[in-house]
Amino acid sequence: MTEGNNMSECDGAAEDAVPTDGPAEEKKESWDSTEAVPEKAAASGADEVEFVHPEGGWGWLVMLAAMWCNGSVFGIQNAFGILFLSLLREFGGEHDDDLRFKTAWVGSLSMGMIFFCSPIVSVFTDILGCRITAVGGAAVGLVGLLASSFVTSLGPMYFTYGIVFACGCSFAYQPSLVILGHYFNKRLGLVNGIVTAGSSIFTITLPIVLSDLLKNVGLQNTMRILCIFMFVLMLAGLTYKPLLPVKSTNTQTGSWCPPMSQVFNINIWKSLGYRIWAFGVPAALYGYFVPYVHLMNHVEERFGQDASKEVLLMCIGITSGIGRLIFGRVADYVQGVNKVYLQVASFFVIGLMSMMIPLCNIFGGLIAVCLLMGLFDGCFICIMAPIAFELVGAKDVSQAIGFLLGLMSVPMTVGPPIAGFLRDRLNSYDVAFYLAGIPPIFGGAVLCLIPWLEARRKKREKEAASKEQDASQTMLGQEKSQGDGQCKNGESVV
Repeated sequence: MTEGNNMSECDGAAEDAVPTDGPAEEKKESWDSTEAVPEKAAASGADEVEFVHPEGGWGWLVMLAAMWCNGSVFGIQNAFGILFLSLLREFGGEHDDDLRFKTAWVGSLSMGMIFFCSPIVSVFTDILGCRITAVGGAAVGLVGLLASSFVTSLGPMYFTYGIVFACGCSFAYQPSLVILGHYFNKRLGLVNGIVTAGSSIFTITLPIVLSDLLKNVGLQNTMRILCIFMFVLMLAGLTYKPLLPVKSTNTQTGSWCPPMSQVFNINIWKSLGYRIWAFGVPAALYGYFVPYVHLMNHVEERFGQDASKEVLLMCIGITSGIGRLIFGRVADYVQGVNKVYLQVASFFVIGLMSMMIPLCNIFGGLIAVCLLMGLFDGCFICIMAPIAFELVGAKDVSQAIGFLLGLMSVPMTVGPPIAGFLRDRLNSYDVAFYLAGIPPIFGGAVLCLIPWLEARRKKREKEAASKEQDASQTMLGQEKSQGDGQCKNGESVV
């Protein structure tokens, strides 16, 4: 009896130290781990279930809805130049320089507010979801655009068109980028290329449509017709059915208020790669939009007012759409954060093309420059969302995109006026275009650090995981040897 008890105790100790394959032991371990930390076990089990993107199905309809969103939002914004002339005729005269300056701020304020509101939109997207945020934003945009059609002076237009309509567009636009990550992973680059190509298609076709509408029905009725675009945008937002797990908004105290960590997601700023990206992209944009704003005036000064400057805009729009489709597909074959190199290449080419504009003394050369600029403009735009997904993950991507767009609003607003100031001082756009090429090249050089830093981070994490695994194996070996020693001592006593 004494020998049997000693052997039983030794066997039990050895079994506790080294888990066996027996069903009884597996059941015992499972019960113990569940009893000790049930919530943690459940959470870890939920995390282990990997989400599989459908890569199609309902996602194709979501893609078309997001494409309409990009097209209607930025198509209307980019066509403001057509509305600009009608606003001048409506509220004064085309040759009133003071009125031209004040009217131009309506469009600038509207474009700036779309990006400036993005951090706020990302918070609403996290809390309310993509569908409610997008539909609500489209409704606000519709109200702002409809109210603008009844305005009879320039002052209220700043509020109705520059703020209300633009804020609605911002709330409708950003969820269209986030929701794509719920349905696509391997095809995310291609899908983003198709979606962002919508703005190119609308930018090319909408000015023609608006010109005919303004001639036939007038400014007010044209804006009311544009409200149809926003109404369809509301219907498009209803297709944004989320698939990824929604973050819980319930706190431990039972309050209806979401936790502060959800209102302001600090996880995105823990990533050094994202911090560099959020600095490098806005830094590049200080010169990025200068050619798009001042190219037409430069052409008139260099080649005369009879030059076909509209052809240049058409070249940029067409090749930008082609670039979004091509590079969106290419991005799907580039692994991980190496997608950043595509964005680096786009900034380098756009910076060089900006510097080439003053050197083009032949109109055909200027067309070639615009074709290349548009192609790589499409590259830059279509891979923004895929890079954000790579840097912070799908759960944090809404605020990652939101804060980046918010930071982009500053250079988009400041860069072109600085170029205009240089032109007024120097009586030429040449220096402005030369200087405009520097920020994209500088920003692209900064972004080159991201793949290198991310590779080092993953290497450190792999080494740390390997050391932890080795330590756990060593500990198990020691426990096994101690158990064997106890058994031998028990046998010798008997």
